[in-house]
Amino acid sequence: MTRSQTYSISKTTIPGLLDIAIPIFGDDRGWFKENYQKAKLEAIGLPEFKILQNNISFNAEIGVTRGIHAEPWDKYISLATGKVFAAIVDLRSGDSFGKVETFELTPGRAIFVPSGCGNSFQTLEPNTAYTYLVNDHWSAEAQAQYTFCNLFDETLAIDWPIPRNKAILSDKDINHPALKDVVPMQANL
Repeated sequence: MTRSQTYSISKTTIPGLLDIAIPIFGDDRGWFKENYQKAKLEAIGLPEFKILQNNISFNAEIGVTRGIHAEPWDKYISLATGKVFAAIVDLRSGDSFGKVETFELTPGRAIFVPSGCGNSFQTLEPNTAYTYLVNDHWSAEAQAQYTFCNLFDETLAIDWPIPRNKAILSDKDINHPALKDVVPMQANL
């Protein structure tokens, strides 16, 4: 299993949101990847990103659906195992407010999500490990700075692969506000 030998970055329609191909090297034993390599990624367009914390969300079942959460920090999101459908929503004030981009993430694909963009995902394989590097520390107090939006908001019209009635959701995520009720996050574009 040999794929691209180098990283590549593609811009999206949401300012600052980047789609990143990660080289994976494998054989019959498994695979290896440099998930994040600062010098190589910055050389091709990733903004300078001072990592302060690494978080992992392990999801045992297909259909686990989390989000939409916009935090006041940048995130470099990738998978260690599994596959997800990711939906990113721009929740920053400005012309791109409410714009949606979707991705199917596997270990060979990452995304860079700028501060103020809402992050959400739905697992497509069991035992999915969703990992994200962030440039600020999480704290209970920091949650007061988050901006939330409902995963199933009709205005966003996200085409989730697994329908709401079969998705595994938290009560908290189910009760996030509709886009029309969201106060945009003030963020630098």
